[in-house]
Amino acid sequence: MRKIPLSLIKRCQSLRKRGFTLGEIVQTTGLPKTTIYGHVAHIPLLQETKIRVFREATKRINEFNIRERKGKCIPGRVVNKPKEWTDELIFLLAHFLFDGGINKSGCIYSNRSIALIRRVEDLVRTLFSIEPKSIKENPETGVYRISYFYVELADYARNKTEELLKRIQKESVERKRLFLRAFFDDEGNVSFRKKQRRVRGFQHNTGILKLVKTLLLDFGIRSAVDEKYNEIVISRREDMFKFQKEINFSRGIFLNPRRKNSIWKRELEKRQLLNQVLASYQS
Repeated sequence: MRKIPLSLIKRCQSLRKRGFTLGEIVQTTGLPKTTIYGHVAHIPLLQETKIRVFREATKRINEFNIRERKGKCIPGRVVNKPKEWTDELIFLLAHFLFDGGINKSGCIYSNRSIALIRRVEDLVRTLFSIEPKSIKENPETGVYRISYFYVELADYARNKTEELLKRIQKESVERKRLFLRAFFDDEGNVSFRKKQRRVRGFQHNTGILKLVKTLLLDFGIRSAVDEKYNEIVISRREDMFKFQKEINFSRGIFLNPRRKNSIWKRELEKRQLLNQVLASYQS
């Protein structure tokens, strides 16, 4: 250790007691860090200084993230980002749009149907080559949540979802069908009250309901948007039969009997229930 005057040693120790960090003492005195350290190491850093150092470090990290890592994952967590529009990509983004969510840190998807949870899991694996961070079930509602905490995935999905909403009307009939199938698998049900038969879809975003209505017209299916109850309704006999033929529900997708507004109060496959309701026209 380099010998320094006693006056400088006392000055360094005094600065340390006042809350100066080792780096700040170096800047103040001009002495090498290795020379100072042995004379101040036994003096604990003030709690106020520890808090200040922590806050400054956090600020630097956040500024770096904003400047350098916006929309990027940390090393080792980079995901594939498909450049081309495919049926699988449209199907997945539609599910994230309807019963899912995209935030700053990743994507989530919630549904009571384990079949739909597995569908989303398979699509993400196929398109992005990543596995979910978690799959959890709410024991009270029976709703599963599948989560993917990847910044790049979130950034990509957010941009692509916005683009999808703008371009879906110009896509092929098959891709419009996939979009609508995802909507009704996630948000749709079948009701039959007092001989009033309906296919309904619920969504708080009125813009999406109006988009679904427009897309249904491409298949010759008339519907009505009820903004009061946040739903789209297909009620005419011929339109319900067209819906069955052109869109329908996927196999293995069941109504949720635990919904507060559930009519049936028991588990029924949406596709089979639609068949039964339409068959009742002939009875």
